[in-house]
Amino acid sequence: MLHGEKYVAFDLGAESGRVMLGTLDEGHFALQEVSRFANRPVQVLDGLHWDVLRLWQEMLDGLARTVAGHGSDLSGIGLDTWGVDYALLDHQGALLGLPYHYRDKRTEGIEEELYRHYSEWDLYSRTGMAFAPHNTLCQLLAMRRQGSPALDVAHSLLMMPALFNYWLCGRQANEKTIAGTTQFYDLWAHGWSREILEKVQLPSSIPAEIVPAGTVLGPLLPAVAQEVGLGGVRGGVSIIAPACHDTPAAAAVVPSQEAHATFISSGTWSVVGTELEEPLVTPEGLARQFVVETAACGRLILVHNSMGLWPVQECRREWLQGGHDWSYADLAQMAAQARPFAAIVDPDNMAFFQPGAMTAQVRDYCRQTGQDPPSDPASMTRTLLEGLALRYRRAIEDLEHLTRWPARTIHIVGGGSRNALLCQLTADATQRPVLAGPAEATSTATVLLQALARGRLSSLGEVREIVAGSCSIVPYEPQPSPAWDEAYGEFMQVTQQR
Repeated sequence: MLHGEKYVAFDLGAESGRVMLGTLDEGHFALQEVSRFANRPVQVLDGLHWDVLRLWQEMLDGLARTVAGHGSDLSGIGLDTWGVDYALLDHQGALLGLPYHYRDKRTEGIEEELYRHYSEWDLYSRTGMAFAPHNTLCQLLAMRRQGSPALDVAHSLLMMPALFNYWLCGRQANEKTIAGTTQFYDLWAHGWSREILEKVQLPSSIPAEIVPAGTVLGPLLPAVAQEVGLGGVRGGVSIIAPACHDTPAAAAVVPSQEAHATFISSGTWSVVGTELEEPLVTPEGLARQFVVETAACGRLILVHNSMGLWPVQECRREWLQGGHDWSYADLAQMAAQARPFAAIVDPDNMAFFQPGAMTAQVRDYCRQTGQDPPSDPASMTRTLLEGLALRYRRAIEDLEHLTRWPARTIHIVGGGSRNALLCQLTADATQRPVLAGPAEATSTATVLLQALARGRLSSLGEVREIVAGSCSIVPYEPQPSPAWDEAYGEFMQVTQQR
């Protein structure tokens, strides 16, 4: 039995970063937020970058606060971020410039360069990754196209969680789930495809070693330990790589023992998918833009990536700049009173990908598709949430078609599970019951997968059992309405106009 083992989770999400303390005690799990900080990219002359040094200091401050408030008896420290972004280091381990953010514009038009070397199917069949301009492979090609000298002097490539882990413990290693987002990880060989990198004329020796999820990387560096108040801990506190990519992390804590549960990891991005035992890589999967990603405990997930709540987040930022400090709960309450289906939008339209001027982008999209644009924040929010629910329905129908497994219940995990309106709209749009929670899915996974790595938990099934028994799970029942079928028909029409 567990007696109050404590683990720290650094959870770097696309809107905010968090330092969380998770405690396991006799099969019960509790999660406490120690600190939260903004995680927005920084625009400078050469592009959009991670604010990496500020984030590092926020992590250290949060860790110091954890030790000061809760003691130094920590069983492990782990972290997660989104995929695809990376850092380049020289032969001495020094950072070669600020890491780029995936929303940077330098990859525009890069598909032409990529397809000189590979067809989309060739890459998909080997890596499970469909083309996206922000994939790591495309970002590296954009660096080559720009003539970046960093590629010529780089000694190692670390994905972003690996960079922070390196700064924490001194070991350069890319955990497997984050490596799988690069589009040069070979699903079948279970390692880097040096051939892909060489064929597109990129240095093939620089990606650091791959380690499995659950690897204990080593103890916290003495200098870091001293700074955060852990200098006196005998043997040091272990840095553990759980599932460092946030999507497989969230999938690991879906509170279901069903073999092929349908989940939506809902946040800045929305990821609709299910778990697999073996790769499911087909031309149909590529056509429907599903990708196969590595997951925890030797599993795989088949997922569709959607723009998610990003457009709502950008609208809220605009309204905040205009003096209206509406919370997401405020916006959802306002949207609940707005007229349904005032306009139908596809949240995955690339017009919504770049930051800034989101309300204007939505209005322009509506005009271009022959619709009256939303006239106020309530209507704008409802339009975007309805569009997201319709996108979920499309993805779930595609998922059922690809796997031949029925989606009887939908599990929504992540920050979007707190949005009661979105959860109800999803139940109504899909005509399936929704179970919402845990809201802090990635932090929960980053804690519990550390415990699994240390042998304190026995299996992924036990992880999910603890989540189901410890976290708040809210049910939503579908409310039948023919208006949803009509709206879905319109949605399918506007998606053809992309």
